[in-house]
Amino acid sequence: MSLDGVTAVAEATTFLFVPGDRPDRFDKAFQTDADVVIIDLEDAVSTDNKKIALDAALAALAGEGVSADFRALVRINALDDVATIAGSSRLLGVMIPKAEDGAAIAAATTALPADVAVVALIETARGVANAPAIATVPRVTRLAFGAIDFSADVDATDPAVLDYARAALVVASRVADLPAPVDSPSTTFTDLDAVESDTRHARELGFGGKLCIHPAQLDPVAHGFAPTAAEVEWATRVVGLEGGAVQLDGAMVDKPVVDRAKRILARAGGQ
Repeated sequence: MSLDGVTAVAEATTFLFVPGDRPDRFDKAFQTDADVVIIDLEDAVSTDNKKIALDAALAALAGEGVSADFRALVRINALDDVATIAGSSRLLGVMIPKAEDGAAIAAATTALPADVAVVALIETARGVANAPAIATVPRVTRLAFGAIDFSADVDATDPAVLDYARAALVVASRVADLPAPVDSPSTTFTDLDAVESDTRHARELGFGGKLCIHPAQLDPVAHGFAPTAAEVEWATRVVGLEGGAVQLDGAMVDKPVVDRAKRILARAGGQ
């Protein structure tokens, strides 16, 4: 049985965008290894094609021209679009761009079915500042980060500024008991080592998923979030010592360390 939208989005690691005005690519994206496909009605679509994209998304979400099990998340243009797509039978969730106002998000998403996810995409300074409130909106399933728009909004390019925003989303998600947030896509899809490096950095900051703009990014993102062989070996040894404060390789092993080791093994499929 397929997962409901909230569970599928909460557990996903790889999220693949497909332009909303390219319906010929919808099912191709769905046939990749992406955990979630996002039909993009916003940045990937020109102003002139917005209506075409919305109509194409609605058709696919009604089952036209796609696989029998096709489902997708939709990045909308504005909160008014939520009501338009709310009744679509194959809708996994709604991604809200430039999320800034928790009360407005709460009001717009009230009518969504209970099994449809809401992803709040934080892309501005105001969004980062309001992330704790946005994360507590009842229908919000997960936070995501849009680094390019955030960088433009604050007029900064230093990676430290971006990591400050990332850390804010990680903390807000944890406090609200949400899954780890989803990172901004890497801008390259030809340098796959760079994609994996970006992903490992996001994982080190506490992220649990990443947006992708090309199918070639899926494998390096999945690899980037997977524990390394050394991490799995360490975690296995730590869990084997569980039972009190002990030492391993000259370092103290207590409950928080054991808990971290168990999370590593869970990510690796070890338990």
